[in-house]
Amino acid sequence: MPASHLVTRLLAGLASSGSVIDVRIGTHWTAVVVDTARSLRAGLAATQMAHDPEHRQPAVRDAGKLIGSDARLLADLALSDSPTERSIGFASLNALIEVDETLCVERNAEEIILERGRGRRVAVVGHFPFVPTVRAAAEECWVLELAPGPGDLPAAHAPEIIPQADVVAITGMTLVNGTFESLAALARPEAYLLLLGATTPLSPVLFEFGVDALSGTLLLDIPATLAAVSQGANFRQIPGKRLVTMTCDR
Repeated sequence: MPASHLVTRLLAGLASSGSVIDVRIGTHWTAVVVDTARSLRAGLAATQMAHDPEHRQPAVRDAGKLIGSDARLLADLALSDSPTERSIGFASLNALIEVDETLCVERNAEEIILERGRGRRVAVVGHFPFVPTVRAAAEECWVLELAPGPGDLPAAHAPEIIPQADVVAITGMTLVNGTFESLAALARPEAYLLLLGATTPLSPVLFEFGVDALSGTLLLDIPATLAAVSQGANFRQIPGKRLVTMTCDR
């Protein structure tokens, strides 16, 4: 993955570090737990796997040696060439971000999209469970997916679709696969741009890149999160979490 200015800025904004005390790479989610000076914190990121059986380099170069390492060094893996290491990097980054909860409200992405997109044109990158509700409320709702299901469009249609949208909602997974910046650049300046999902860093740095709102996740029950991730849980199966939205005051 080419060096990302956005990811570099996110990493530069980290004010703390700590020792990594657990790393779990599940089917859907990767979790990293960090013992910081203030508290035990955990972060999630969507799991991206290297599926090439001929790949000569391990998906995680230091597998088996990550626990006990400096979490800041693991966060730097967000810039790795390995998709699995990038997942570890973003989970570490999310564990280290000191979220200003005074800037957050207890609202999930579905509420924000419905509020902003009712009767308007909405483009969603990533197929989320709320899509049928948005489709019923919006004038037009396009869903762009790498693996499109019924009613979805292939992700390659993004240059045609996103510039038409009044509301653009992009999955945080695009940070891990390196496509977020190119997708966000397709949105019209006046469009409302939302980054959503548990991978989403709750960092105001993203507002510098045209994002209007960040809908992310705070993990409250770390042992329950680790158990669920290790057993292949999807997002809805992960207990002990808060869904919050941070908005940009422009």
